[in-house]
Parts: sequence; structure tokens; C-alpha cells
Amino acid sequence: MTWFKRTGWRHLVAVVVAIFSLFPIVFVISAAFNPLGTLASSKLWPTGASGENFSHLFSNTAFSHWFLNSLVIALASSFASVFLSFSAAYAFSRMRFRGRRVGLMALLLVQMFPQFLAIVAIFILFTDITENWRYIGFDTPAGLLLLYMGTALGVNTWLMKGFLDTVPKELDESATVDGASHVQVFFRILLPLVAPILAVTAMLAFIGTMSEVLMANIFLRDPESKTLAVGLYGLVAGERNTNFGMFAAGTLLTAVPTVGVFLYLQKYIVNGLTAGAVKG
Repeated sequence: MTWFKRTGWRHLVAVVVAIFSLFPIVFVISAAFNPLGTLASSKLWPTGASGENFSHLFSNTAFSHWFLNSLVIALASSFASVFLSFSAAYAFSRMRFRGRRVGLMALLLVQMFPQFLAIVAIFILFTDITENWRYIGFDTPAGLLLLYMGTALGVNTWLMKGFLDTVPKELDESATVDGASHVQVFFRILLPLVAPILAVTAMLAFIGTMSEVLMANIFLRDPESKTLAVGLYGLVAGERNTNFGMFAAGTLLTAVPTVGVFLYLQKYIVNGLTAGAVKG
């Protein structure tokens, strides 16, 4: 048997997959440094690379506002949704009360409902909210934050409940016998033990919020209140060829906070994704 038939074809598949995965990234980097800044002139290797697209992005658009809005909303939404989901998961996993099973099934059914079908209802709801409480209505980070927190609550609660069920209840009972209250068991006993699933959930919530464009595009109408996804989409929605260089430059800068959060949570994410894989 030749070397190619035994192991060589695996190397070939790996190289093809690597090229297929890296080509879009290399193309975006090349377009970001292309001095002409158009889609028609974009090449894999630009001629006379420069940072003009980055300077035009900051001088001709409200990119700094978009970046700050996205970062604040994503961090606040991730933290709030993780805390609320863990609180709900703790109640469903550790306590027995009337309506517990119905509540769990209701969360699952609501999560299965396609979000884009609820946009009309959300638009009408927030139209009334904007007329009465403008600080949590359209074009406000607080209003969009409330919207994102509600959309991710169901699936996060189910994920965390499944993880909490694997933590022995004897730990809670031992702490309670020693005089610990529910709050102390929640924060001092269980919270450190479920750090991996909290990190995974927070990372998924952060990425989902940073890249969400459908609801944010309807919710945010003022140019300075837009998020990165909405603002960058607006650059190429009308003049795709002209603004493609600035769009590519903005895409590279958008990846910076996501990579930073991933590197910060990396050790917890690896443990969370492999949790249960070696059990049995």
C-alpha cells in the first residue's frame, strides 16, 4: 500500500479544508488594505497596500459609536442573560414546586418559535413603549438589551439546568447542614463549579449579540445608535462596490473584541465543551 493511500489522502483533505476556510479571511484582509477600496478592484494580493480604508471608516462614518454600542450591549446582554438563566436553572434543577415541568416545557416551546415571526409583535409593542417610556424604546441601548435578554433566556436555561443536574445535590445539602442559606449555596458552592458552562453560554451570547442584524436593523434607526452589524450592513446595502474596502476594514476591527473574549474565556470554554465526554 502506498503512502498516499494510507495517510497521504488525509493530508490532502486537511490542506483543501484549510484553504477553503482561510480563503474568505485572506480575501477580507486583502480588501481591507486595498487602497482603491472597491469590490471590483479587490484581489487576493493587493497592489500598494495602505490603511486608507481604516481612516475613511472612522472619518466618514459613525464607526466609533457603532463599536462602543455593540461592545456595551453585547457585554451587558451576555452578563444579564447568563445570570438570569443560571438563576432560573438553579430553581428548576434544585427545587420542586407546582408548575415546574410545565414551565420547563413552556421555555422549550417558546424557544422553538422562530424569532423573525415575532418581529411584527415586537415592533408594535416597542412602538407603545417608546411613546410612554422613551429611555427603553426604539434607538436606545436599554431597549435593545431587554430584547436580547428575552430571546436567549430559554435555551440558556436548558443548557445550564442540564449541567447543574450533573452536580451532586449532596454538596448543597452539606452546605445547608453547615448553616449556609440558598444565596450562599448559589454563589459560593454552585457558581464556581459550573464556571465552564457559564463561560460557554456567555461566549455564545456575546457572539450572537455582536453579529445579530435582523432585529437591530428594525430597532435602531438613528445613525449614532446603530450597532456594528447594522452599521456595516448599511455600508454595502446601497453601494456595495464603492464601500467594500471600509466594510472589510470594519469587519476586521469587529473581530477584535470577539477574539479577546474568546482568549479570556478559553480555558473555561475547553472544559465546558468537553464536560461529560470522559464520563461513563
